[in-house]
Amino acid sequence: MPAYTIDDFARMIDYTNLKTDASAADMRKLCDEAKQYHFKMVAINQVQSQICAAQLAGTDIDTGAAISFPLGQTSIASKVFDTEDAIKNGANEIDYVVNQTEVKNGNWDYVQDEMTQLVAACHAHQVPCKVIFENCYLTTAETKQLAEIAKVVRPDFIKTSTGFGTGGSTVADVTLMKSVVGDTVKVKAAGGIRNSDDFLAMIKAGADRIGCSAGIKIIDALKARMTVDHVTQIDIDRPYPKVDQ
Repeated sequence: MPAYTIDDFARMIDYTNLKTDASAADMRKLCDEAKQYHFKMVAINQVQSQICAAQLAGTDIDTGAAISFPLGQTSIASKVFDTEDAIKNGANEIDYVVNQTEVKNGNWDYVQDEMTQLVAACHAHQVPCKVIFENCYLTTAETKQLAEIAKVVRPDFIKTSTGFGTGGSTVADVTLMKSVVGDTVKVKAAGGIRNSDDFLAMIKAGADRIGCSAGIKIIDALKARMTVDHVTQIDIDRPYPKVDQ
């Protein structure tokens, strides 16, 4: 495994505020903190796209809009419209939730059509597309089938969870998803990742991006680990002293 600097880790974080009662002031705070820590993206509800894009203008931090969030139970046409609307309002990354009903129906043609249309809508604007599986509701076979579809359709990422379901990201989920897609599609872990041990475990399992609201706590803990061990990089294969819970 490679060694990572603090900025390498920060650039793997989608810094998140998807609360339904998040105010404009909360969005400004989220963006200010993202700039301070140099996170890769702010993950926000679609309606917040414009305010966050304006706050982040002139930086290399992306505005990531969540589409059909958190249930995924809207039509393909609705998801495409919302995606294009978010991009029009400044979003330059998209995370959408798959239609779980059609997954449970075994309607894989529908799921593939949905993924194809959403990826096309994003890529027409050179915007990365992430597909949220919500694995807590899926069987292993369903997760594998979704990953197989993604391997064909080629979204930029497949993602474990919304963080609003009955469970969040697990190492087992990341490992399974990565085993199917390999290097064809990247994996994003999200949901319940609140400390540096969990963060490192997800990366070691194969995640290239981490969605979390605890980004500051995690980065500060990783900095503390480096200070204790007198290093400027972390090799995730070796143990480090715990500094957070």
